[in-house]
Amino acid sequence: MPTVSVGRDNLFRELGKVYTDEEFEDLCFEFGIELDDVTTEKEMVRKELGLAEGQGDADLEDEIIYKIDIPANRYDLLCLEGISRALRVFLGKEEMPTYKVVAGGEIQTMRIKPETALIRPHVVCATLRGVTFTKESYQSFIDLQDKLHQNLCRQRTLVAIGTHDLDTLKGPFRYEALPPEKIVFTPLKQTRDFNAKDLMEFYKSDQKLKQYLHIIEDSPVFPVIYDSNGTVLSLPPIINGAHSAITLDTKNVFIECTATDHTKANIVLNTVVTMFSQYCSQPFVIEPVNVIDQFEKERVYPNLGLKEFKVTEGEVCKAIGVDVGAEKIASLLRKMQLLVEPSGSGDLLVKVPPTRSDILHACDIYEDVAIAWGYNNIVKEVPQCMTMGKEFPLNQLSDMLRNEMALIGFTEILTFGLCSHEENFTHLRREHMKDTAVTVGNPKTLEFELCRTSLLPCALKTLAANKDAPVPVKLFELSDVILVSEEHETGAKNERRLIALYSGKDSGFEVVHGTLNRIMEILGVPVDLEGDGSTKDAYSWKESEEKTFFPGRQAIVSFKGKEIGIFGVIHPEVLKNFDIVFPCSAFELNIEPFCYDQFGNCLLV
Repeated sequence: MPTVSVGRDNLFRELGKVYTDEEFEDLCFEFGIELDDVTTEKEMVRKELGLAEGQGDADLEDEIIYKIDIPANRYDLLCLEGISRALRVFLGKEEMPTYKVVAGGEIQTMRIKPETALIRPHVVCATLRGVTFTKESYQSFIDLQDKLHQNLCRQRTLVAIGTHDLDTLKGPFRYEALPPEKIVFTPLKQTRDFNAKDLMEFYKSDQKLKQYLHIIEDSPVFPVIYDSNGTVLSLPPIINGAHSAITLDTKNVFIECTATDHTKANIVLNTVVTMFSQYCSQPFVIEPVNVIDQFEKERVYPNLGLKEFKVTEGEVCKAIGVDVGAEKIASLLRKMQLLVEPSGSGDLLVKVPPTRSDILHACDIYEDVAIAWGYNNIVKEVPQCMTMGKEFPLNQLSDMLRNEMALIGFTEILTFGLCSHEENFTHLRREHMKDTAVTVGNPKTLEFELCRTSLLPCALKTLAANKDAPVPVKLFELSDVILVSEEHETGAKNERRLIALYSGKDSGFEVVHGTLNRIMEILGVPVDLEGDGSTKDAYSWKESEEKTFFPGRQAIVSFKGKEIGIFGVIHPEVLKNFDIVFPCSAFELNIEPFCYDQFGNCLLV
C-alpha cells in the first residue's frame, strides 16, 4: 500500500477540526485508510541516514507528520488535497465538487508527429489557470507527481508527467521523436545546454534519474515536446526543460502526460487536474487542450465525464449483509464521493466522478456502501445453513496422484505458469496451435509472453537445465495449464494436467506407457483393449500424428469418447530445440475427468 506523508497541522486546517492521534486514527479506520506512523521531519531524516539524535537536523523542522497508508488503487488520495477533500465529504462537511472543463479563450493545441509511434505514442494535456501556490501546496503538487510516477505510472514506463509555466511558453505545441543528437536544451536545475545523447551519460551518475534512462536510451529516436518558438518543454520520461520550470509565482500551469498506455495517461491527467484545480482563480475549472494525433484526429483533454453504473437495492443489501433502503444507500454513496440518482423500482443510477478511477464494477460500489455504513456496524449473524469445509476434490485427487508418482520413482518438479511463444509452440513444432494460448499484455520479458498450454515445454526446460544429472531421469509435474475458452466469462479456463517425462540411454517408451497404465489402475479406470467402446467407462489409445512426437511411436489417450491426453517418444527435432542429448518419452494427461465420486458423478460440476 502506498504511504502518503502529510503535515498534521495542514491536514487539520483543511478538515476544520483538531483531532487527537487516537481520534484521527479512528476516522481513518472508518474511511478505509490507516494512520501508519506519527513522526517529524527530523525523525524521518535520522531514520533514513542512520544518524544519532541531534545530528544533521539543524535545518529541519519539528512539524508533526502523519504517514497514512492508502489503498493502491486510490490515486485520488496520494496528496493532502485529495485526502482532506475525501474526508470532508465523508464527514458531511461539504458536497462533492463538480469539475468543469471550460475554455477561457483560445484553446491551446498539441500536435503529435507520426515518429512518436516508434517510442512513446500518446500525449494528453490540460491547463490550470490563475493558480495560487503556497509553499505547502507547491510541495504537494510535486509530491503527487512523484507518487503517481512510482505507483500508477510504473516508474514512468507507462506515463510520465510534465508540468510547465505556461506564461514562459507560446503555443501551439508539438510532440516529436528525433535522433538524440538533434535535441538540444537546458534541463531542469542545470545552467548549460546538453544534447539528449550527452544528457544520458550525464545522468548516469544521478541517483534519482538514472533509474529512468533505460526506458529510452537504446531507442534510435527520443521523444521531445516543443512550443512554437522551438523551446523544449521536456524530454519525457527523463527531465523537463529549465525554461518552463514552475515556481511559487507560477499562475498558469500547462500539464502534459506522455505515455505508452493511453488509458493510464487519462487517469493520471485527471488525477492531477482534479486535485489541484481547487487553487485556480475559478476553483475546479480546468482549461482544455486540443490534441491532434498522428492520423489528424482531434481530441479534447481532459475528459472529465462521469461513468455510470446501475445497481439495485437488493443487490447492494445482499452483498454487504445489511438491509437498508435506497435513500440510505444513496446517502452512503455520496459520502464516498459518488453521485446517485434513483431510477425507479429500487434501482439506483450511480455516477462515478473522474477522481474515482478505482470504480470498475458494481462490486466496487457495494464495497463503498459497506465502508460508509461501517464494517463494525454490520451485525454478526450465525449462517442460516450449516456447512462443513473440506478439501477441494481436484486438489485431493492431485495430492493422491503426486504420492503415487513419487512411489513409482519419479521426481516432482514445479515450473512457471508462463513461458515464451517460442518454447510453447515453435520448439514443440506446434505453430498451428498458437490460437489456443492466452497471451500477456506488455510482458516484461520474452520468457513470459503467454500462459502455457502444455506442461511439456517446462518439463523439457527443467531436463535441459539438469544435464549433469545421472540417467535415467524421471520427472513429473501435476499443475494447471491455461486455455482459451469462449464458454467461460473470462475467455479462458484452467485445466489440471499430469505429465511424466523419462530420459535415458534408450527412449523409455515402455516406462511412460507402463506408468500411464498404473495411474489408470489407481484411478480405477479399466482399459478398453479392443478399442471399440465395449468396456464401460474405460480408457483406450489409438495412433496419432502429433508433430511433437516421433511418427509411429505415439498415441492419443481417450476416456468416455473424449481425448484426454497423449504419450509417445519425443521427436529428435524437439529435443534439439531444447538442447537435450538423450532420447525422451513422455505422457501428458488431463486428470479432471477422473475427479468423480463413488456413483460416477463428476465433482467439478
